[in-house]
Amino acid sequence: MLAAVLLLLALARPASAAPDGASRRAEALKRLLEVFGIEDPPAPPAHVKQPPQYMVDLFNAVANADGVTKNPGVLAGNTVRSFLDKTHSEKMHFLFVLSSVAKNEKILTAELHLFRLWPRASDGPKRHHFCQVSVYQVLDKTRPEAPEGRKLLATRLLALQGSGWEVFAITQAVRDWTEDESSNQGLLVSVQSLGGGPSDTPGVRFASGRDHHESKKPMLVLFTDDGRRGASLPTGAFPGASRGLPLTLPKGSGPRSTRSLDRLQPCQRHPLSVDFEEIGWSGWIISPRGYNAYHCKGSCPFPLGENMRPTNHATVQSIINALKLSEGVSSPCCVPDKLYSINLLYFDDDENVVLKQYDDMVAGSCGCH
Repeated sequence: MLAAVLLLLALARPASAAPDGASRRAEALKRLLEVFGIEDPPAPPAHVKQPPQYMVDLFNAVANADGVTKNPGVLAGNTVRSFLDKTHSEKMHFLFVLSSVAKNEKILTAELHLFRLWPRASDGPKRHHFCQVSVYQVLDKTRPEAPEGRKLLATRLLALQGSGWEVFAITQAVRDWTEDESSNQGLLVSVQSLGGGPSDTPGVRFASGRDHHESKKPMLVLFTDDGRRGASLPTGAFPGASRGLPLTLPKGSGPRSTRSLDRLQPCQRHPLSVDFEEIGWSGWIISPRGYNAYHCKGSCPFPLGENMRPTNHATVQSIINALKLSEGVSSPCCVPDKLYSINLLYFDDDENVVLKQYDDMVAGSCGCH
């Protein structure tokens, strides 16, 4: 399926002067966007932005340099979305705008990531070695500090010494927000000393979105699933596909063309490069810059050997075709018999960084079916 789309793109390069070529390219790009579950390509960020290191590390843990999945069990669901705080407040009140989350996405896990700063030397010695950090869902934006205007989501004890990321589970709050967008009044983080006396000042500080480097800004991470599995478009959806148009055939090719030679070669896998810069997507896709989708090409002659990885059905079809036992029965086709998923790390319309996994995007091997 994807091979047909990308080969169609190869036929419709921008250099083509024919209006039909331009329209075919536009149609092909539109169909390719649908494969990736995107209506319109996001605009590149207005300014140069670095993706959160957490998202880059997650991509590298899941995929190889070409985006092909190497650890399929890492992700919960098929989408990871990251959001930076929009309040830029010093008061540990955070707001994350979730308008880019699709209605059909199921929220599996939601995490608040806060970067813990080293304690200041001016804080002086403490009577206690721990403090309590609590995360609240704000229910009433007019009184975020009041107990009745907030709901406790997570709490833990932290040692006063240390630095690095702290992660708090806030799944239920995010589910509430996606069901009722107006209920999203943000999160409030409270740090309290264990002593509780007036002279006890909390020794744990977190980076804010206002005064610290972007790499340390508060971040919300959502693990979701949009329900998309496997091929989403029928072959007949592509122009010419239902009519059996040979998408790899250049105009003017005769009976002794490459197409004829291909039929003489046994079924095998061939490279099929997908270059995101070439199709105009490099501005919003972070990784990979492209990948090898591969495609299957060649003949499935009788008798089918084990090296052609035939199914039992293909073997029977090959015999019927060879013996001419029934009219209109063709020889088996060379098609992918193993498919791999790929992962894209990209900026969405709101300049949030998204990691998304797509099934059935790379032909892993070919066989006669």
